[in-house]
Amino acid sequence: MKPKVLITRKLPDEIISKIERACEVTMWEYSDTPIPRDVLEEKIVDIDGLFCMISETIDEGLLEKAQNLKVVSNMAVGYNNIDVEAAKRKGIMVTNTPGVLTETTADLTFALLMATARRIPEASEVLRSGEWKSWSPLGLTGQDIYGATLGIIGMGRIGEAIAKRAKGFDMKVLYHNRNRKLETEDRLGLQFVDFDSLLKESDFVCVMTPYTPETKNLISYDQLKLMKNTAILINTARGGIVNEKDLFDALKNGEIWAAGLDVFEEEPVPRSHPLLTLPNLVTLPHIGSASIATRMKMANVAATNLLQALQGETPLNLI
Repeated sequence: MKPKVLITRKLPDEIISKIERACEVTMWEYSDTPIPRDVLEEKIVDIDGLFCMISETIDEGLLEKAQNLKVVSNMAVGYNNIDVEAAKRKGIMVTNTPGVLTETTADLTFALLMATARRIPEASEVLRSGEWKSWSPLGLTGQDIYGATLGIIGMGRIGEAIAKRAKGFDMKVLYHNRNRKLETEDRLGLQFVDFDSLLKESDFVCVMTPYTPETKNLISYDQLKLMKNTAILINTARGGIVNEKDLFDALKNGEIWAAGLDVFEEEPVPRSHPLLTLPNLVTLPHIGSASIATRMKMANVAATNLLQALQGETPLNLI
């Protein structure tokens, strides 16, 4: 008998065919809506493999219902949606998709930085709404990127890729990381600084650290107060690293100049969220890796991880 697999979102046919050659596949047939929790709880009871997205919460309560589950293959780099320790206790492998989305996410991060600094969405709306009446000396003026100081919190693969892009704009790049990276400093011309110094000195602060209990609310009131009132905060890592209430207050009170967010603590973001009322916040719906080529690579890696585990091998990207 083929192992049973549940896929929690509709995927392209080539990915499904790859898995179906070795497995019996059940798939939630919608790409834009998460699988309902009650359906997930029902299906997980007798499946051997779960192919999931970051929108699914794979907690201890869900894993306890699984009787045959051998692997949870997460189509993402981050895995804070999965209780890895609970999976480990049950002998369930957990995998992710690192590496393949580095350059795409760095592109999006730098695009968000530029859009926020130069007020691109706001300017586009001014034109489309008919508010643009004439050229103005200080109309829609933003912040310069060229020659500015960029501070990167978390110097992993994506952090390095962002630093490379910043060098093309002659930016001074500071970074703070749990471990100092001397080779990376030499190769990219980076400067390692302590956390507070990065916040004080940077014109742009990019959050690129994973979400962990230690990084929850890493950027809160005290940290925002250290930043320049002309500074811009960019977060394309994970929601919850930035305290959203404190960010709202800092933006509203002019304690920092602007922010650009691709991630939020609650996703999708409620339309009533106070942050969405602010003109100096640029928002995106978690599209850091959303290029066609990258999403296909992620799906292929996740499928390979799944199949390796179900075939008794150690998956390449075992967490």
